[in-house]
Amino acid sequence: MSDRIRPKLNVLLAATLAVFLAGPVANGLAQTVQQPSSVSVDAQPPATDVPGADDPGAQPAPLEAAAGDATAGDATEVNPVLPHDLSPVGMFLAADIVVKAVMVALALASVATWAIFLVKTLELIYAKSRLKRAVAALVSANGLAEVQSKLERRAGVAGEMVAAAIDEMTRSEAVLDLAPAVGVKERVSSLLTRIEVRAGKRMSAGTGILASIGSVGPFVGLFGTVWGIMNSFIGISKAQTTNLAIVAPGIAEALLATAIGLVAAIPAVVIYNYFARSVGGYKLILADAAAAVERLVSRDLDHRHARRAPPRRQDGFAHAPDSIARIG
Repeated sequence: MSDRIRPKLNVLLAATLAVFLAGPVANGLAQTVQQPSSVSVDAQPPATDVPGADDPGAQPAPLEAAAGDATAGDATEVNPVLPHDLSPVGMFLAADIVVKAVMVALALASVATWAIFLVKTLELIYAKSRLKRAVAALVSANGLAEVQSKLERRAGVAGEMVAAAIDEMTRSEAVLDLAPAVGVKERVSSLLTRIEVRAGKRMSAGTGILASIGSVGPFVGLFGTVWGIMNSFIGISKAQTTNLAIVAPGIAEALLATAIGLVAAIPAVVIYNYFARSVGGYKLILADAAAAVERLVSRDLDHRHARRAPPRRQDGFAHAPDSIARIG
């Protein structure tokens, strides 16, 4: 019995051992089979790859070039060529025609301001010095005839005043001994006043332009700025972008117009105020000259009246006995 059972037990043990050994081997074989499949799946090219990309004979370059040209064209339309020269001259050349006209007008106004400054400064210095010498001669003279000989070589406002006074006294020669001297003095004073006003107005010529430039210049520059900014916003709407590189050049050109307007207006205002004070001082010297001429006229009339009048008696009782004898 034991001999029969022993072979069966051996067979059963061998089968059990085979089953246990077959499980790990089967799992290893399954993993080995699955790895090539995953590798093959990962090695598959993406579905979006162009067929024949590895083929040297394929020519996809024209399509790519066309796409590149279209992209470049769109970029050019969206981002127009910007001026690289942002200097004042470069911005002026790149500005709109209206902004250019404003800048040119303001530049000419600035040139006119400095030209008037140079001319009027020299004119005032020369006129003041000559008039001061004439006033000194008028003050030191004893009569119109004397001062006329001194001023005959100095043709100026003072000489014109002396000539007008002498001419009026010559015209009134026939009535100087019959009429009061007040009328002659009033006529001479009226003539001197008119000469003084004309001389002051002549010296103030040109300063009105400075006042106009000083008051209007900033507003003209502001007009150029508004026009330039308006064009910048129009460019933004056309480009459909808010990129600062597109907006900045137009705004800079617009602000340049305002800067030029201020450069023209500020010196004009300062120079106008300077000339107002200087011309005021010149008018004071004219008033001194007119007053000196009036004093000379009054002195000449007094001397004339003193020569024409009969001599006054020194003693009121010198002829008293003759009068009493005549009465008796």
